[in-house]
Amino acid sequence: MSYEHLTLTIEGAVATITLNRPEAANAINLQLAKDLAYAAMECDENADVRAIVITATGRFFCSGGDLASFAEAGDRVPHLIKEITTYLHAAIARLARGVAPVIVAVNGTAAGAGFSLACAGDLVLAAEASSFTMAYTRIGLTPDGSATYYIPKLVGRQRAMELMLTNRTLTAQEALQWGLVNRVVDDADLHAESMKLATTLAAGPTLAYGRTKELVRADRDLETQMELETRAIADSARSADGAAGIRAFLAKQKPTFTGR
Repeated sequence: MSYEHLTLTIEGAVATITLNRPEAANAINLQLAKDLAYAAMECDENADVRAIVITATGRFFCSGGDLASFAEAGDRVPHLIKEITTYLHAAIARLARGVAPVIVAVNGTAAGAGFSLACAGDLVLAAEASSFTMAYTRIGLTPDGSATYYIPKLVGRQRAMELMLTNRTLTAQEALQWGLVNRVVDDADLHAESMKLATTLAAGPTLAYGRTKELVRADRDLETQMELETRAIADSARSADGAAGIRAFLAKQKPTFTGR
C-alpha cells in the first residue's frame, strides 16, 4: 500500500512508521490520520512484524493537528476534526491492542497530538533536543489522541492538569524525570538506539508482550485484574514461546522465540 504523508518500511521483524510532512512540521491533517490508521492496520495484520518504531523526518516529531486545514474548513471544522480523530484514534487503538511492542522515537518537538502520540507508545526514546507541550488549551481546544487517558496514568492527575492547563513545555530531560519517556539519547543516536531496542524486542516472546501490554493498560478492580493475569500467564505457558522459555531456563540456555 502507498502512503502520502508517511513511510512504512519493514526490515526483518521490525516495522518503522515515519511521519513525513516536514514542510508542515508533521502536523496531522486528514490524509496523515488516514495514513496512520492504515499503517497501523498493515502492521497488525502482518504476523512477521514483531516490533514497531514510530518516528518522523525533519526538526519536528509532530506539531499536532493541522490548524491550516482547520481554518480552511470554516464552519465544517467540527466535522473535519471528527474525521481526523476517527482515524487517529483508530491508529492508536490498533497499535495499543496489537501484540508488537511500539517504540516511539521522538526526534524533535512533540506538541498537541504529537505529544499524545508519543505517550501512546509502549516505550519512548527521546532525542536530547526534543521537547513536549500539550498546547491544546493555548488555542481554545481540548486534548485528543489518548492524552487524557495515558498522561494522568504516567505522571499523575496534578501534573497532567499542569501540562494541559498551562501548556508548560518540557525538555527531553524533564520528560524523563516526569516519567513520560524511558530514555534520552543523543540526537545523532536516536535512530540507531531505537532500532537496536526494536530488534531486541522483535526477537522476544511476542504473544507474551501483547498480553503484558493488555494487562498493564487495564483499569479494573484487583480481583478481576488478578484473574486476567492468571489467564494470560496460563495462555503464555501454553504457547510455543512459553514452552521454549521454560526449557531454556532449566537448561541454562538462551531461549529462541518465534513469536508463536
